[in-house]
Amino acid sequence: MKIGEIRQLKNDELHAELDRLRRHLFDLRSQAVTEKLEDPAQLTKTKRDIARIFTVLQERARTGDEAAGQYHREAIATHRRG
Repeated sequence: MKIGEIRQLKNDELHAELDRLRRHLFDLRSQAVTEKLEDPAQLTKTKRDIARIFTVLQERARTGDEAAGQYHREAIATHRRG
């Protein structure tokens, strides 16, 4: 996913996409452990997409979108715990 596409998404859509990507990353890691992962580059791509979403959420939080800022803080806290 390109950064331009991510910036066009609404906050709710970003949250849903972030959750989807986190589940996908978990699945990819599970496949990597069981040696069934066909394309190891998918791990890197998924991590970068997650980072792009965090970047957009952080940008929106800095510009005054309090809802995005609150979600961003919660997402970071969840990410650090999980």
